[in-house]
Amino acid sequence: MRALTWQGKRDVQVQDVPDPEIQEPTDAIVRITSTAICGSDLHLYEVLGAYLKPGDVLGHEAMGVVEEVGAEVTHIKAGDRVVVPFNISCGSCWMCSRGLYAQCETTQVRDQGKGASLFGYTSLYGSVPGGQAQFLRVPQAHFGPIKVPDDGPDSRYVYLSDILPTAWQAVAYADVPAGGTLAVLGLGPVGQFATRIALNQGVERVIGVDLVPARLELARKRGVEVIDLRDVDDVADALIDMTDGRGPDATIDAVGMEAHGSPGAKAAQTAVGMLPDALARPLVDRFAVDRLDALHTAMKAVRRGGTVSISGVYGGEADPMPMMELFDRGVQVRMGQCHVKRWIDDIMPLVLDDADPLGTADLATHLLPLEDAAYGYEIFQAKKDACIKVLLTP
Repeated sequence: MRALTWQGKRDVQVQDVPDPEIQEPTDAIVRITSTAICGSDLHLYEVLGAYLKPGDVLGHEAMGVVEEVGAEVTHIKAGDRVVVPFNISCGSCWMCSRGLYAQCETTQVRDQGKGASLFGYTSLYGSVPGGQAQFLRVPQAHFGPIKVPDDGPDSRYVYLSDILPTAWQAVAYADVPAGGTLAVLGLGPVGQFATRIALNQGVERVIGVDLVPARLELARKRGVEVIDLRDVDDVADALIDMTDGRGPDATIDAVGMEAHGSPGAKAAQTAVGMLPDALARPLVDRFAVDRLDALHTAMKAVRRGGTVSISGVYGGEADPMPMMELFDRGVQVRMGQCHVKRWIDDIMPLVLDDADPLGTADLATHLLPLEDAAYGYEIFQAKKDACIKVLLTP
């Protein structure tokens, strides 16, 4: 089959790789019909390459049609249309029984000290081949795949794999009080959905922050107040000024480890990225730093007693944090990988609504064949051609 493989920093290639096969009775094989490039895939393109090896198949946002199932898979069958959650969870362990599917004890990558295995996301998360491919082996398929109707375009459903529940969890963790204000830092795909979900849930005021004109305009069209960070000296001060000198009730960091405005950390990430993998891995594991400008802004802008919700991916182990300020101001912080299936029952009615209240139809700006995946990574990473989201068709 054809699949998108990692070959080195900023080097991904579509190649022929072996077709996947059933290995366990809880497996399924899915023929992929749509697969997206995620913002966190771009971290593999740049920062986290030390944990990949040439030939690794990338991608963790995928959907398609079931081709074959193992003997213990009964809730789906060949011919069913399914979305595949990005985290691999069993549904029955201690963590899963509490809805903490991203911490599944059956698939935890214990030798790396990490949570549930993820599709297409480095040795840190199990080196499981990903979904930017023609076919995908799905472990724990007795629980994971989400069956969806046969009608409707893939774009209606594919975001259930990751970014839609990730945004939903971000808003849930933000816990905006009635009549409150939410500020979302970063208007990439997750940030866009977070603003839409918040407005749909009745949050009175939603403010989005970014510097990419296309992202700002897309959010503005859906009723979001926007701040172009190129137009302000200090985003936190601007947010505080917009909210009676108090700050938003909650903030969401939808940016993560490669934020703009952190030149020192960017230089450190770049230096480590130039080292051989054997030298880079221990440095990342013990001394890694993130570009924290967006996170620090979220923490400094939120009002006293407010909540910071973090959906952007971070990997640092030695990051400086404003602990005295957080403690003094009584700021609550919630974060973590999304527990995808925890939120599906809440989201599905909105996805099935023909009025498309969350705007799944207008998110993807670029629809490309899988063979053009390398180009998709390039324009998404560089924010070229007003690229906000790339969907690939194998």
